[in-house]
Amino acid sequence: MMVLLFLLFAANSLAFLAMWWDKRLARLDRRRIPENTLLLLALCGGGVGGWLGMKQFRHKTQHWRFSLGLPVIALLQIGLLAYFMI
Repeated sequence: MMVLLFLLFAANSLAFLAMWWDKRLARLDRRRIPENTLLLLALCGGGVGGWLGMKQFRHKTQHWRFSLGLPVIALLQIGLLAYFMI
C-alpha cells in the first residue's frame, strides 16, 4: 500500500509541476506541453495534482476538457483510493 501511495504522490507532483511549466512556457511564448500530455498525466494518477495546478496557476481554466475533466478525474481517483483503502 505504501508503494501505491508513493506512486500517487509522484504522479500528482509531476502533474502539478507540468501545469506550472506549461504556464511558464506560455508566458515566455515558447513551445508548450501538448494538452493531451497534461490530460494523460492526470489520467495516470495525477488528477488531484493537475486540478490543483490548474487552479493555483490559473492555467487551462477556460478549456472545457480541463475545467470539467480534471475535477472529474480527481474525484474518481479519490473515490477509487478510498474504496481500496477500506
